[in-house]
Amino acid sequence: MKKFSIIIYIKILIILIVNLNTTYAASPYPTKSARLILPFGAGASTDVIGRIFAQRFSEAWGQTLVVDNRPGAGGILGSELAAKAIPDGYTIFTYGINQTVTPHLFKKLPYDPLNDFMPISLYATMPNVLCSNLSFPAASVNDLIKLAKANPGKLKYASSGVGASPHLTMELFKAVTNIDMIHVPYKTSAQGYAETISGEIQSFFFNLPGPLPFVKAGKLRAIAVTSAKRAEQLPNVPTIIESGVPNFEVTVWQGYALPKGSSKNHITSIQAAMMKALSAADLKQIFIDNGVSAAPITPIEFTKFIKLEYIKWQKAVSLSGIKAE
Repeated sequence: MKKFSIIIYIKILIILIVNLNTTYAASPYPTKSARLILPFGAGASTDVIGRIFAQRFSEAWGQTLVVDNRPGAGGILGSELAAKAIPDGYTIFTYGINQTVTPHLFKKLPYDPLNDFMPISLYATMPNVLCSNLSFPAASVNDLIKLAKANPGKLKYASSGVGASPHLTMELFKAVTNIDMIHVPYKTSAQGYAETISGEIQSFFFNLPGPLPFVKAGKLRAIAVTSAKRAEQLPNVPTIIESGVPNFEVTVWQGYALPKGSSKNHITSIQAAMMKALSAADLKQIFIDNGVSAAPITPIEFTKFIKLEYIKWQKAVSLSGIKAE
């Protein structure tokens, strides 16, 4: 009789635990505003496109997403902050291409880019664009290569920090064309644009959305884009491949992720809002106008994509010989 009572007690206890977990999982979410950590500064393409999408995401999600720019160290500072955030669903991270690059540049990071985050979905992809100041005598990729070879170690290029896609793209370009240029990293992309426009810096690769307004305003010269096909926004600007550098293609991407330990309920809610926002025709057009393509995928697909990018950039960093500065 005593044994039978114990069994009944255990069954009741199991039922209570299951019901408690179900109630917890089904608790309302979101119920307040959330923070979006952007690991780059204001004016960077990550910021420009990130803010556009954050507004649309907020509308679809039903709560405000407050953008928190945390630039520094090529995205490492903001990434560490996001990785160590409380996994309560109210800190979302802009997970981008730099997460698959920095592990191959630095021997030790204060977080694990592959294991400290839970990927949700991509929301945007874009090419980089090679630009120069208007007084720079090189108006084509071939001109730039010739000028750089005639002046080794003298021409300067800007980036938004070591390990960011602009830095890596130029270093790959240098490696495959056998030229030598001086890297000048800035804390924000906007500083790089300004210094190039003034003539202090000769050229740069930056994500297309950032420099695009300056190119259209005639303040910067667009020389080439890194996509396989010409950018719709700059139809007269050739690709790097067209310009005589075979197989040179770089696609920049960004999406949302949560800190490790976040619940399935958080992921499901955020993904649903992302899909809703990205399905809007007017947002797709806004993206196109800014040099961006919408790129919704599932958490499983995003995780697989990240692993492939990780392998790709591991090989690319090895080829280029880039080292952390």
